[in-house]
Amino acid sequence: MQPWEQLDSTTVPGTTTEMSLHRRGDVFSIRVGAVELMNNWIYGIDCGLADHGCAALSQRDTARVLIGGLGMGFTLARTLAKLGPKCEVVVAELVPAVVRWNEELLGDLAHHPLRDPRTKIVQRDVAELIRAEPASWDAILLDVDNGPEGLSRKGNDKLYSKAGLAAAREALRPRGVLGIWSLSGDRSFHGRMKRGGFEVSEHLVKKRGGRARQLIFVGRPSDAARSASSKDRARSSSSAARKSNAASGATRQSSGAARTSSGGPSARRKPGLKSGGGRPERRT
Repeated sequence: MQPWEQLDSTTVPGTTTEMSLHRRGDVFSIRVGAVELMNNWIYGIDCGLADHGCAALSQRDTARVLIGGLGMGFTLARTLAKLGPKCEVVVAELVPAVVRWNEELLGDLAHHPLRDPRTKIVQRDVAELIRAEPASWDAILLDVDNGPEGLSRKGNDKLYSKAGLAAAREALRPRGVLGIWSLSGDRSFHGRMKRGGFEVSEHLVKKRGGRARQLIFVGRPSDAARSASSKDRARSSSSAARKSNAASGATRQSSGAARTSSGGPSARRKPGLKSGGGRPERRT
């Protein structure tokens, strides 16, 4: 059997974990340590995350979609194929080498989705991007590590925590969709999503050769969660407006006081006195 050839390696930002790219014939593999994250033979044929995530969208022509994790580009390519010409697909990829591998070595596998004008690549932690843009996404598709159990970076666990799910819910537009890929098929995560304010469906994906099965979780914010979010945003907006008005009032008062001290009625000099406060002016 032909041996694997290591093509490149890098360190996952914020960790000491090594990530590497390997090839054997026409099969490419991305690994973390000795554990394979993905290869194009098993994982390339079926993009269940994009299929089920985009199928749940009510408006595909102008959708704005955030993908967490570039991988080998298959989820991005399938998402672009499912959406319209005016959509925008933003990919958050933390590891710069993964972007470079897709540009230089892996692009042919998924037909170069990074070259599509609808694609925007952001080298940033997807959790930061989710929190930075509330009510901004029609769909958030998380293809990070092994799903709810982080592998390459322990910090990825925060994406699937109670706080992480709440942040994702707040980042979605009305009727938005959260799709999560899980290698292990952790059934308990279904309950966590429901407690986090989502209506959840599960989709089992069988990979090529029957050797691997993954679970896709698709969630929509529940009516109760949407109502609570709307009220929270209204209270936040009202509070911000009150603070802004208070600051404006304080500024006006300060400005008025400054005018009084520099040129208002109480500061007018008495006749016959120099402005500098010296001796009386001599009248002629």
